Formats: sequence, structure tokens, C-alpha cells
Amino acid sequence: MGKKNDNTLVKNASFLMIAALISKIIGMLYKSPLSNTLGNNSMGLFNYAQNVYFILLMIASFSIPQAVSKIMAEKLAFKRYRDAQKVFHCALLYVIIMGGVVALFCLFGSSILVPESMSGARLALKMLAPTIFLSGILGTFRGYFQAYRNMLPTSLSQIVEQCFVAVFAILMSTVMLNKFSSAEESVRNAWGAAGATMGTGAGVASALLFMLFVYWVNRKNIKKRLARDTHSRDEATGEVMKNIVLIVMPIILSSFIYNVNGFINSYMYSGIQGFKGIDHDTITSLYAEYGYYMTLINIPLTLASTAPTSMIPEVSAQYAKRDMDSARDKIDRATWISMFISIPCAVGLAVLAGPITRLLFPRTEGAAAQLMMLGVITIILNGNSNISNGVLQGIGKPNIPMINAAIALVVDVIAMAILLFATDLGVYAIVVAMIIYAVVMCLLNERAMKQYMQYKNPWRSAYLNPLLASVPMAVVAGFSYYGIYKLIHSNFISLGIAVVLGMAAYFIVYLAVSKPSDEQFAMMPGGAYLKKIAGKLPF
Repeated sequence: MGKKNDNTLVKNASFLMIAALISKIIGMLYKSPLSNTLGNNSMGLFNYAQNVYFILLMIASFSIPQAVSKIMAEKLAFKRYRDAQKVFHCALLYVIIMGGVVALFCLFGSSILVPESMSGARLALKMLAPTIFLSGILGTFRGYFQAYRNMLPTSLSQIVEQCFVAVFAILMSTVMLNKFSSAEESVRNAWGAAGATMGTGAGVASALLFMLFVYWVNRKNIKKRLARDTHSRDEATGEVMKNIVLIVMPIILSSFIYNVNGFINSYMYSGIQGFKGIDHDTITSLYAEYGYYMTLINIPLTLASTAPTSMIPEVSAQYAKRDMDSARDKIDRATWISMFISIPCAVGLAVLAGPITRLLFPRTEGAAAQLMMLGVITIILNGNSNISNGVLQGIGKPNIPMINAAIALVVDVIAMAILLFATDLGVYAIVVAMIIYAVVMCLLNERAMKQYMQYKNPWRSAYLNPLLASVPMAVVAGFSYYGIYKLIHSNFISLGIAVVLGMAAYFIVYLAVSKPSDEQFAMMPGGAYLKKIAGKLPF
């Protein structure tokens, strides 16, 4: 039974990682033609609107999949299917009410949310109001299937969503720019950014339709489970709603505090830079560079977050049964998977920052690469804190990461204010503040994990081995790129060869350093194929 659960965790984490990787690659690739279509100023407005939208989504429903899967998983562990289904229905009611309120605030409160120096982003933000409402419903359906440890619908819906986002963002931004081609540049930039945000709405709507279809296909099995249920307590609707609010609100509040630093940093950056007399075009252009950096760094950041997403229902179920050894083992596995991906990604992005940003974002003026080299450490730090955050939420301690995030946020805001007023770092101050925030969060969560789970981080297997393998990978990738580029002067070909050689070096050295077991091979993305390749190596 334990081996079956382990396989389920690995399979679910793999589903989410693959889907997240595909989604983020699509997101990265479409941002390149989108930035060429919009230009740096309009792209900066689009990025700012998306940043505010993300925070509003956090308040309305962003953590709903994790929250629903956690509450339902605890009931499903005891075969209380009707009780779990009632949680699902009540969660839908919750997100409809909450999503509607936040969507209205987004529509009518844009002047409060967006500073005057970024006023062109207000129109784009208003376009995102309906998307906030639909996202809550989508998140509830995703959480429903995650509770049953079926990550495939969520994974496929993420890919569907991103495909529609990419197509409609480019299409509608082009339409809007052409329609307002004769208008003033500020108006044209605002409408271009607004057109791009329409892609986000199209993506969420398409993913919701897909999840509704999946639920409809499974309706007979759902009814059979409910009919055979003899363990449910048939809790009153009011009691279930109260329980959802008491559990969901701390998780959402924790996630909000955990992520609001990005919005606050951006708001402080644009506001203080405007106060210091920096012109609007410079502020938005540099913010576009920050957007390019975030687009690239979000790929490994998302991969790092998939392990805790699939882990929460597993840890919740084991913790509810008081099987602490199994719960700790699940955390070890999630940490191992996360760092196996995150550490080489961070090192590789730092070494090849310039070539990568120039390839994907030809309009970059170089700041995005410098931000990348400075900020890649957050990939590893956020991978660590995402897992500890997920664990603490999964064992019913959502207030702990919320308090820790609040403390880290205070430190972040103080650091950001000092950096902006006392130095000329400008947009680089955002990344420095992000690093400070992540370090504080990791330290506080680590202490809580030891207190409530008696958990010790697997530093050698999860962190040291990938780091040791990443050093020769960086040397191989760096020398390969610059050596080949001198010969053929092609950024694309040189980068492609360097990435392939770097990945091969990482894999070979990792095998030599860690000597993974068959079980560890099974945990790796594409582990079966990697094991076959490893078997052909002389050592």
C-alpha cells in the first residue's frame, strides 16, 4: 500500500511538472512575439496589470485548489464521499460570492490599485475583472480532482488554458493596436496592453469548459461513490460553509501575504521612482525588463511549486492518520524532486542569462539579463519555502506560514524603501528585496517544520548533490556557448548546443555523485528513459 501511494505521489508530481513546464514554455514563447507587438512601454503596462490581477486572484480564489483538495482529502481518507462532495458544492458557492466581490473591486477600483505613474495599466486591469470571477470556479474543479489524487485533468487544463492565452493575447493586442493606430501613444499603449490581457480571460474560460467536460464524463462514477457511501456524517450545509471559511481563509490570507510582496515592490518602485522625478517611459520600459526576467524565472519557480501542490493531499491524509514517518517521507520526496529541477535551472539561467534573454526578447536592452544573474537564487529559496508552506498548510497549521510571510513582508518593505531612497538601484531593488524576503521565509518555515513535524531537511541528497552536478554543467554550458558563438555567430544554434551539452553534463555528474537507486530513478521526470541511458554508461 505504501509503495502504491509513493507511486501516486511521483505520478501526480510528474503530471503537474510536465504540464507546468509545457504551460510555462508556451507562456515564455508567446511573450516574445507579444513584446515585439506591444513594445517595451505597452509591455510594461501589461506586466503591471497582470501583477495586480495576480494579487486580486490570490484574494478571490488562487489557493482554492490546494484548500479544496486538503479539506476533501481528509474526508476521503475515511471514505466520507458525500461529505467531500458537499465540501465541493459549498466551495463553489464560496468562490462565486468571493470572486464576484473581488471582480467588482477590480473593475471599479483600478485607480486605487494602479499608481499614476502606471495609469495606462488601469484599462488592462479592468479587462481582467471577469477572469477573476471565472478563475475561482476553475480552481474549485481543479481542487476536486486533486483531492482524488488525479492530477491529469488539472495538468491538461493548464495546457489548454495557456494555449488559448497565447493565441488570444497576440491576436487581440494586434487588433487593438491597429484599431487605435492613429491615437496618441499613451492611448495606443493602454489599449495594446488591454488587448493582451484578453488572452488571460480566454485561457481561463477555455480551461473551465474543459474541467466541466471532465466532470460531466465522470458523473456516473461520482454518483456510484456517493450511493455506496456508508461513512459520511451528512454535515449541515452551514457547518460545512463555516468549516470552509475557517480553513480556506487562513490559507488564502497566507498565500496573499506570501505573494503580495511582488505587488507592493512594484507599486513602491513605480511610485517612488515617479516621486524622484524619473519619467514615465523610463519607469515602464525598465518594468518591462523586469517582466522579461519574471517570465523566464517563473518556469523553474512553477516547477518547484508543483511538488507541494501534489503533496498536500498526500501529507494531509497521512497526518490525519497520525502516520508521521510516511508524512515525512512524502516531504523528502517532494523536496528531492523540486531541487533536482530547481538547482540546475537556477545555475543554467545565471550562466546563459544574456543569450537567453536576447533570443526570447529581442527588444531587451540588457537589464533583464542582469536581473536574471542577480535573482536566480530565488528559484532555490522559493522551492524550499513552497514545500514548507505546503506542508504546514497540509497538517492544519496555515497560520504559521501566514505569520512567517507577514514578518518577511515587513522586512521586504523596509528593505525596498531603503534601497529605493538611499540608492540608485531602481528596478534592481525589486529583485534584491525578493531575495531578502525569500531568505527570511525559508528560515522561519524551517524552524516551524522542526517544531511541528520533527522534520530535518535532506540537505545532502536534495541540495548538495544537484549543486555539485550543476557546477560542471555551468562550465560546459558557458564554454560551449561562447566557443561555438565565436565560430558561427548564431545565438540560437550556440544556445541550443550549449543547453544540450550542459544537461548531459549535469546528468552524468549527478549519476556519479549521487548514485541514484531504482526508486529515485522512478521519481525523476522521465526516469525510465534516464535509467536506460544510465545503464549504458561505463560507471
